[in-house]
Amino acid sequence: MKTIITGKNYTPSDKLKETIEKKFEKLDKYFSNEITGNVMVIKEKAGYKVEATINTKGTIFRAEMRADDPYDAVDRVIEKLSSQMSKFKSKLQKKYKGYQEVTFADLPEYEEDETEELHVVKKKKFELVPMTVDEAIVQMELLAHNFFVFLNMETDSVNVVYRRNDKDYGLLETSY
Repeated sequence: MKTIITGKNYTPSDKLKETIEKKFEKLDKYFSNEITGNVMVIKEKAGYKVEATINTKGTIFRAEMRADDPYDAVDRVIEKLSSQMSKFKSKLQKKYKGYQEVTFADLPEYEEDETEELHVVKKKKFELVPMTVDEAIVQMELLAHNFFVFLNMETDSVNVVYRRNDKDYGLLETSY
């Protein structure tokens, strides 16, 4: 796996970059060299945030952790990514059976007594209404939801607006 390390409001030192690369080597056995891991180290008022994203064919592994020390945040991100992979090991093995870019045979078993079954507890059908992004945000606020699916009248594609943890809004645009 290739690791791309960037900084935001901060330039990671060579020592930190070496540490990140060494820690991410632990995940190398699950991914081929064609897979890329992106790590962003962000300096915040209260410390550091490390965001890690690994894009594979059809699945995205993502973790972010905050800590006073960037090295601690890196350790916790690696731990979280490993935990995600272990937790969903059997489902991921079924999905990637036959893929040489991704292998999960070496993943440790999930440590909890029971692995959670994923259950859909509610289904809704609704008509996609063409609207602008601003109109979708207003509709989301009126419904008091954290996200809203709509047909973007400017791009003629299905989009999702959502409220971010920082109280701003995000937009997911679809393509296929």
